[in-house]
Amino acid sequence: MIRTERLLLRRARLDDVDAFHAIMRDPVAMRFWSTPPHTSLDETRDWVASMVERSAGACNDFVVELDGRAIGKAGCYMLPEIGFILHPDHWGRGYAREAMTAVIAHIFATNDLEKLVADVDPRNRASIGLLTRLGFSETHRARGTWQVGGELCDSVYFALPRPGGE
Repeated sequence: MIRTERLLLRRARLDDVDAFHAIMRDPVAMRFWSTPPHTSLDETRDWVASMVERSAGACNDFVVELDGRAIGKAGCYMLPEIGFILHPDHWGRGYAREAMTAVIAHIFATNDLEKLVADVDPRNRASIGLLTRLGFSETHRARGTWQVGGELCDSVYFALPRPGGE
């Protein structure tokens, strides 16, 4: 568990399903995610269950909680790739930056990694801006990397070296 000024970052629980379904079924929240919006609660339940199962081991993926309610997630489902998603009601308030700053520090403190990486849809200017403000640098781009629903999407890749590692 990690506490920041406004947030609690914790492991996933099965009772997070409803909060995550509100995010994962939202086409705005999911616009640049690696899957289409969830169409059923069972789909979200399976997704949360996979997070819970991984939480039993050395997990670096955290539920972002504000005032006792899950509003998103941040971290690495699989090292060294980092990612984040928040419900759109919470965009533009600095929560993603606050969560990611804490998660990045935690990951580097608890894992022997040279760098963290991120794969972002190049149309997702908000996420690219956040990663840049967090110190990530673009490493390269690729076309047609993700098939999401019926849409072929591109990728822009970022890396953040371990602090003091260069």
